[in-house]
Amino acid sequence: MIRIPVTLNFSVSLALCALAFVFAFATATGAFAQPQELTPQEHALRILDDFMTAFNARDTQAWTKTMHFPHVRFASGETRTDRTADEMLARFSFADFAQRFDWHHSAWLKREVVQSGPDKVHVAVRFGRYRDDGTLTTAFDSLYIVVKRNGHWGIVSRSSFAP
Repeated sequence: MIRIPVTLNFSVSLALCALAFVFAFATATGAFAQPQELTPQEHALRILDDFMTAFNARDTQAWTKTMHFPHVRFASGETRTDRTADEMLARFSFADFAQRFDWHHSAWLKREVVQSGPDKVHVAVRFGRYRDDGTLTTAFDSLYIVVKRNGHWGIVSRSSFAP
């Protein structure tokens, strides 16, 4: 048997030790584990986060992607059903909304899952509208219904005391 001497310089040895440590740490902490599937409640709250982020960014495309259509809204004594995102956006302007309500942004003040099943979640919310200087102008209670259709979670209905 022939022996071939192998010598590693210090920096290579140190790098191999560091790599072994990182691998051992990642394995022990589950870094290589498959991500856990979100619960229906977690999906619903994530959609509400995305809804509010898109609304505040005035990003109509991202905003309507958080919804399912037809989309029903109960507010101001009316029931409005928008069959498509385009139909909804034809009646809504962020610029007009901001001017009408002295609005800069909105934020969730409360979100509570009040009922849920595998494909539908009812979330009671309270949201606030704020001016540019950060002062709260109004707050409203609402009920958002979030459903899973064709593997995608989205808001299908909102019942609000907001105008």
